Amino acid sequence: MKFGFLVDLNLCMGCKGCEVACKVENEVPISSWRLRVKYIDVGFFPDTKRTFTPLRCNHCEDAPCERICPVSALHYLDNGIVNIDKDRCIGCAGCIMACPYGAIYMDPETNTADKCTFCAHRVSSGLMPSCVVACPVEANIFGDVEDVSSGISQYIMTHNVRVRKPEKGTFPKHYYVGGGEVHLNPLASTRKEGHQLFNNITHLKFIGGHH
Repeated sequence: MKFGFLVDLNLCMGCKGCEVACKVENEVPISSWRLRVKYIDVGFFPDTKRTFTPLRCNHCEDAPCERICPVSALHYLDNGIVNIDKDRCIGCAGCIMACPYGAIYMDPETNTADKCTFCAHRVSSGLMPSCVVACPVEANIFGDVEDVSSGISQYIMTHNVRVRKPEKGTFPKHYYVGGGEVHLNPLASTRKEGHQLFNNITHLKFIGGHH
């Protein structure tokens, strides 16, 4: 058994229900997040639209955070979840620097590292992660990726799935369907040069100030 997570970006409507549910379930401090829904604006006026990308720990098969932790606070569970033992964490922040996805934060109340654990405490009781339960459009799919009959496996087999930063060789177990390159790669965003309308207006105001 190896658990994975999939988000269908074609369905996500940016309600942030998953983000709120995560904070409540895991008592995440207001200034921090285990799960963040990123807003992405695409296109140029007047042809623009806002889309959304939920970001969380990728539970990599070869997780840099697990390898670098000197006290094994980051460790694998038998189901493939990269879990964190805050009682063992010494707050060295090595995992934060090692993670290529920016998915780990330092809890300001305990001064220990924390991140998404796929709600391991719920999963061990046969429940779904809180973000999956909270999603009103069922954009979040969680399950055993080694079971070909599971919902997530069926989704992966019938859709074009992608992961963030595949070039890092971490083999993420967090997949995405839909969206474009800009959703998973911040460097893919472009800004149209010129802003001619704004420049013209500014220029007219400047000239008008001399009369």
